[in-house]
Amino acid sequence: MHPLHQFTYCPSCGSKSFAIRNEKAKQCTVCGFTYYFNPSASVACFIKDKKGDLLVVRRAKDPAKGTLDLPGGFADMNESAEEVVRREIKEETGLIITECRYLFSIPNIYPYLGFEVHTLDLFFECHVDNFDHAKAADDAAEIIRIAPNDLNSDAFGLQSIKKAVKRYRSE
Repeated sequence: MHPLHQFTYCPSCGSKSFAIRNEKAKQCTVCGFTYYFNPSASVACFIKDKKGDLLVVRRAKDPAKGTLDLPGGFADMNESAEEVVRREIKEETGLIITECRYLFSIPNIYPYLGFEVHTLDLFFECHVDNFDHAKAADDAAEIIRIAPNDLNSDAFGLQSIKKAVKRYRSE
């Protein structure tokens, strides 16, 4: 299925003549506007304390409400990936990180209210002194401390996070 199958009207002129141009674009046959579909950037963070334990969260909202997740979220306009990491961790846990290191990326389709959001998920390892003042907020319902060896990808609800946990454990 074309990634723009949910887009029927031209975003420039409003015409319904918005046709597939190639595997990643649609073009209006009336005004000629071409829309290239690119993924949204998002981050997810493996947060470690000085003891080497990890902090994960329980999702407060769908999709995958109630399952484990890594703190993170979508990039806002004019934000670097590292700024997103700091903002999202603070919003979801109240923590301020001391170090941030990029690990890897995974392409993903994030289901949002029946809409498929194509994303490029950027994974980071972040460090804090301790988890003593962590509090679940925003999209996080609960804070959970876990030993890295106890990470179980099956407990995580989102596919890219499951893949990332498996990859993180193997590195």
